[in-house]
Amino acid sequence: MNKAEMKEAILQAKFEKGLKWSDIAKAAGLSAEFTCSACLGMHHLEKKQADAVADVLGLGGEASTALQRFPHKTWSQSIPTDPVIYRWYEIVGVYGETIKELIHEKFGDGIMSAIDFTMEIDKQEDPKGDRVVVKLNGKFLPYKSW
Repeated sequence: MNKAEMKEAILQAKFEKGLKWSDIAKAAGLSAEFTCSACLGMHHLEKKQADAVADVLGLGGEASTALQRFPHKTWSQSIPTDPVIYRWYEIVGVYGETIKELIHEKFGDGIMSAIDFTMEIDKQEDPKGDRVVVKLNGKFLPYKSW
């Protein structure tokens, strides 16, 4: 089973069992955000975690093995057309330079790690319409001179 087949099997089992990402994450002992990313093929899990995910979804050893494989991270489109994903591109397009300027002003010349990184996605109820709250937390990596 490759990562693409794994992803489809996981999404189908999740739907059929009526599970939430938080349910699957609890079985793995990880955050919902990281577990979801691994199940979509963008990260790997250790054997114990992969076995727990496969078990809660009622999938076999092939799914667990695929979850343990290191991913090949690629994107098939330059700008995805899914509205939720596209809006993130819009945010970076509109605010990317602002984010860069403020990071440089506060930290110096460098980048935010996407490897030493965590993410939280929450819902904030609001009478004018519920809000999506996203927290990105990455280690600052300064550029080095040599």
